[in-house]
Amino acid sequence: MTAPALPQIAEAAQAAGLDIFGGVANADSLPPGIATLILLGPLEPGFWPRFTATPEYGDGRPDPLDRWSSRVIGALAAQLGARAFFPFGGPPWQPFTGWARDSGRAHISPVGLLVHDSAGLMISYRGALGFAHAIDLPSPAPNPCTSCADRPCLTACPVDALSPQDYDVAACKADLERTGNDCLTRGCAVRRACPVSRTHGRVESQSAFHMRAFQ
Repeated sequence: MTAPALPQIAEAAQAAGLDIFGGVANADSLPPGIATLILLGPLEPGFWPRFTATPEYGDGRPDPLDRWSSRVIGALAAQLGARAFFPFGGPPWQPFTGWARDSGRAHISPVGLLVHDSAGLMISYRGALGFAHAIDLPSPAPNPCTSCADRPCLTACPVDALSPQDYDVAACKADLERTGNDCLTRGCAVRRACPVSRTHGRVESQSAFHMRAFQ
């Protein structure tokens, strides 16, 4: 098959309910034999209704989103002549955080979490496609935090669990049990506070799914 270019990869990914969240080319972090890595995340708006209609979501077995990602991205890899990589299923674990930063579309936010130029703090990588050929990629996107004057993420957490230096997981989980805390039903307050997150299109039931898994 003809080596696909970025528009063909994007078209195939979007048909499957996914979007390109960045790409990495000719970097030391790439696996052997991979010249270009394309990072994939949920296509918003509309991803959650699409996913909840799938067999994986309805069969009652563990890890439905990971199993859906394996099936769908595995099929995309076969269709496009690529290798599939996932942020789950380890060890060994694939360096998705490093790839995200190498893509130039994800940056370290004031609270230490990755922030994406279009998904904000709602960034979620479902997998990646690795290609043996070089693919032309767009220029890196600027860090959206640079132009965010108010930085509401810094004051959104009621227990200050997130900071550039550390993530106090114990404090976060303890506060989830507090009466009046709505992070379990609406998603992490810090992630919701990000102005880019608010424009991304993720629905609250999707965030609640991830919060339950975290809890």
